[in-house]
Amino acid sequence: MGTVTIGVSIAVPEPHGSLLQERRAGFGDAAAHGIPTHVTLLPPTEVDAADLPAVDAHLTGVAEAGRPFPMRLSGTGTFRPLSPVVYVRVVEGAESCAWLQQRVRDSSGPMARELLFPYHPHVTVAHGIDEAAMDRAFAELAGFEAEWPCTGFALYEQGPDAVWRKLREYTFGGPLVPPQALRGVGRSPVS
Repeated sequence: MGTVTIGVSIAVPEPHGSLLQERRAGFGDAAAHGIPTHVTLLPPTEVDAADLPAVDAHLTGVAEAGRPFPMRLSGTGTFRPLSPVVYVRVVEGAESCAWLQQRVRDSSGPMARELLFPYHPHVTVAHGIDEAAMDRAFAELAGFEAEWPCTGFALYEQGPDAVWRKLREYTFGGPLVPPQALRGVGRSPVS
């Protein structure tokens, strides 16, 4: 069956998602139109295609343990010089994103993996482009604001054309996170 490259993320809803994607393209980021605007929960990860049913079952369980939470984006940040990225900051919902990504990558699940950098939820608006364009992205989106209720996340697959396509959406299961899902965790995704 082979392998597939998957990712899990929270989509930035319209009209904000398209606006940020167009701005990213306008800054000269060639990958902009192949990557829906998002907050990453699982970075690109190669899995056996035969494991997709286990991935789906695992993500269904993660979603059932979660509940909606407010997301708010405001202003810009950068990972330079460590990584050539300019991003829009997640100023509300970051703890919930961290809680979710830990469960998505849980060591007992089919997507267990270590990250190259500590998890920092953000929305990339420029990646790997020239410094002047990175500076422009940082300055021009410094006043950007968006907020919405996050009600779930999605599984994506990267095609051979490098375009990311949604495979399935996962909606949070209820108004409260079950106490058993919080054992050993500092904070819930909604506290």
